[in-house]
Amino acid sequence: MSTLKASWSASSSSTQRGFVKAAINIPTRVARISLPGLRKAEEMDLHREKQLSPVKIRTTNKNEDNNGPDPMVMAKLYAILEAVADRIEMHKNIGDQRNNWNTLLLTSINSLTLAAATMAGIAAISGGSAAMKVSSTAMYVAATGILSIVNKIQPSQLAEEQRNAARLFKQLENQIRTVISVGNPTAADVKDMMEKVLALDKAYPLPLLGAMLDKFPANVEPAVWWPEQRMKLHSKGDNKSYNGWNGKLEEEIKQTVGVLRIKDKEDYLKLGQKALNLNKFLAIAGPTLTGLAAVGSALVGSPCDEGGWAVGMAVVGGALASVVNMVEHGGQVGMVFEMYRSNAGFFKLMDESIESNLMEEDLERRKMGRCLK
Repeated sequence: MSTLKASWSASSSSTQRGFVKAAINIPTRVARISLPGLRKAEEMDLHREKQLSPVKIRTTNKNEDNNGPDPMVMAKLYAILEAVADRIEMHKNIGDQRNNWNTLLLTSINSLTLAAATMAGIAAISGGSAAMKVSSTAMYVAATGILSIVNKIQPSQLAEEQRNAARLFKQLENQIRTVISVGNPTAADVKDMMEKVLALDKAYPLPLLGAMLDKFPANVEPAVWWPEQRMKLHSKGDNKSYNGWNGKLEEEIKQTVGVLRIKDKEDYLKLGQKALNLNKFLAIAGPTLTGLAAVGSALVGSPCDEGGWAVGMAVVGGALASVVNMVEHGGQVGMVFEMYRSNAGFFKLMDESIESNLMEEDLERRKMGRCLK
C-alpha cells in the first residue's frame, strides 16, 4: 500500500513538472513559429503605403486650397464685424445718455414750474410784487420753451430706440461670428450682412438733427430694421412632398400668417396708436398750461386781475403742467409707444420671412417643412 502511494505521488509530481515545463515552453515555441506568407503580405502593404502617401498629401492639400475660405471675403466680414461691435458700444452709450436726459429734464422742468407757481402765489399775497411777478413769468417762459423741445425729441423714446438698436446689432454680431465659424463664407454673405447693417442704421439713427425719427407720425407703422426680402415666384405643383412640404402644410402656414397679421400685429398697432394719441395730447397740454400760467403770473396784481383769476391761472396752471409732465416723461409714454411699434415690427418680420419661404421656387432652399409639422 505504501509502495502504491509513493509511486502515485512520484507520478503526480512528474506530471505537474511536465505541465509547468509545457506551460513555460509554450511562448518559446509560439515565438519560433514562422509565417512567411503573413510577413510577406505585411511588407507589401507597407511598401504600397509609402508609395501612395505623397499622392494622398498632395490631394489633401489641393482640396484644402480649393475649399478654403476666400481671404478677401474673410477680410470684409471681419471689417463688418468690427463696425457692428463699434455700433453696439455707441448705441449703448447714447441710450444711457438719453435716458439721463429724460430724468434730468423731467426734474428740472418740474422744479421750474413749481417754483414759478410758488412765486406767483407769493406775489399775489404781497400785493403784486414786481420782482416776484417777473421771476415767476421768466420761469414759466423758460419751462414752456424747454418743455416744447423735450416733447419734440421725446428722450424716453430715443433711449428705447437705442436699446433696441444695441440688441439687434448684438444679434447681427452673433450671426456674423457664426458665418465665420461654421464654414466658407461667400460674397453673398458679405452683401447680406452689409445690407442688414445699413437697414439697422436707417431704422435706428444715432444723430438727432436731420435723421431723427418722427415721434408723432400720422399713422403708426411697424418698425422695420431688416432689408427687403427677396421673393421668387414658383409654379405650384399638385403633389409636392419634397423636404417635408405638401399642400396641407402650406395651407396651415398661410393660416398662421393670417393670424399674425390680423391678431398679433394689428393688436400691437392699435395699442401703439392709443399710446401715440395719449402722447400727442400730453405733449400739447404741457406747454399750453405753462404758457397760460406765464400769462397769469404776468397779470398778477394788475387792474385786469379782478377776482384773482390771474393768480388762479398761474398757480393751478403750473401745478397741472407738473402733473402732465410727470405722466408724459415720468411714465415714459414715448418709450411705451416705441415698444409697441417694435413688437409690431417683429411680427411683420415673421410675416415676411414666412411669405418669402413659401414663395421660394427651389424646395431644397426652403426651411425644413418637417420641422414645422
